[in-house]
Amino acid sequence: MFWLVVVTLIIIGLAFLLLEILVIPGTGVAGIVGFILIGIGVWQAYEYYGPTTGHWVLAGTIVGTVVVLAYSLRAKTWRRVALNSEIDSRVNIIDEINLKPGDVGKSISRLVPGGKAVFNKEYVEVRSMGEFLDQGIDIVIEKIEDHKIFVKPK
Repeated sequence: MFWLVVVTLIIIGLAFLLLEILVIPGTGVAGIVGFILIGIGVWQAYEYYGPTTGHWVLAGTIVGTVVVLAYSLRAKTWRRVALNSEIDSRVNIIDEINLKPGDVGKSISRLVPGGKAVFNKEYVEVRSMGEFLDQGIDIVIEKIEDHKIFVKPK
């Protein structure tokens, strides 16, 4: 029955190592705990079952660790959990002919300080000059710089 404790220690230690490598980068607590648990599991195998069984447990642990790491680092494994959607949105491309400082429009959403507005039947992302503006009020383009439209209340 004690072999269950040895196997459990090694598996939990391996899980902590995988957690450290794949989820929590860097040399942190999870990796250290994983190494300690694997070491205790192998030590207990040597202690209770003798050197022959201890050698087999050590060899099995090394081979098992390499196999699990190789399997988890394969590209095919990562394709299953990776986000495959593409971003097809774009930043405001401001048509300087249609939009210019002084144009009047209406806020579509609350500007806190950023939000949406409509100018000349064109929906754009705008920013207030630091104040919060409610939805549905008339606004005026104050300035346009770096593809950002700054507005103020009319």
